[in-house]
Amino acid sequence: MRPHTPFVGLVPAVLTPFDSTGELNLAAVEPHAELLAADGVAGVFVGGTTGEFSSLTLEERLSLTARWATVTKGSPTRLVVHVGANCLADAKHLAAHANALGASAIAAVAPSYFKPKSLDVLISWCAELAAAAPDTPFYFYDIPVLTGVAFSMPDFLEQAPARIPTLVGAKFTNPDLLSLQRMLHAGGGRFDVLFGMDEQLLAAVVLGTRGAVGSGYNFAAPHFNRILASARANDFATARADQYRAAELVALLMRHGYLPAAKEVMRIRGVDLGGVRLPHLGFTPEQTANFRRDLEIGGFGDVIGARGV
Repeated sequence: MRPHTPFVGLVPAVLTPFDSTGELNLAAVEPHAELLAADGVAGVFVGGTTGEFSSLTLEERLSLTARWATVTKGSPTRLVVHVGANCLADAKHLAAHANALGASAIAAVAPSYFKPKSLDVLISWCAELAAAAPDTPFYFYDIPVLTGVAFSMPDFLEQAPARIPTLVGAKFTNPDLLSLQRMLHAGGGRFDVLFGMDEQLLAAVVLGTRGAVGSGYNFAAPHFNRILASARANDFATARADQYRAAELVALLMRHGYLPAAKEVMRIRGVDLGGVRLPHLGFTPEQTANFRRDLEIGGFGDVIGARGV
């Protein structure tokens, strides 16, 4: 396995760019990457939930990964590729492709249609998948609210290394802070646990998390970086205030429809990533106007780095 350094800082779960017809718009990856680099991110998480992976074909996922690999090559931005799929053969194909491209890491959600019946079965599935990328560090991506697969992640980290030699940690999109603490101490603290809930970032940082993957880091990384800086300086009054503003922004996006709202914020930031795919619904012109109005009323320009909002 290639040497692996735990992530410190923010890793945006990048949105997938589409054109006006709903096809992949790979030309938008470069300006997106440039914005993120300027915003001070540590890496990118490609083809995950925010990237609508389950609405992409296998060939689209391969093309998207290849484009991000090209754009980030030779830069400080590290590439993490989500390779999870309900079909294990597809997941292994994606993993091998990421391995050949030299990705910094791969990650995978559990299969969610035919769900693993036990933690042991889940570990077996992950082991076969990870073996297809023997040079690439592997993260399990725990997001039970969407997969419906909810096993103990501390137990996973204790039991899985015997069968998954490339396992380096987990992406934990889960509000269970007790489990988070146990994961951070599993194996003597050897695992990299990337927290996946933007609206609770500060709580995870206080508990010891150093890296985070989230959709809000596409458009508000400077604001979240201020939270991290305040926490490092032990200025928790400022950190709490900024975390609450971030939580308010997340709540606003969720009220309007998170993914189309996130893409609208990206347009405000100057990067047009198009719309969303069914079963997500895009904004009508009226919904766009209402969302922008609520952003302005809420005074969120400072949070997203767009003072005119």
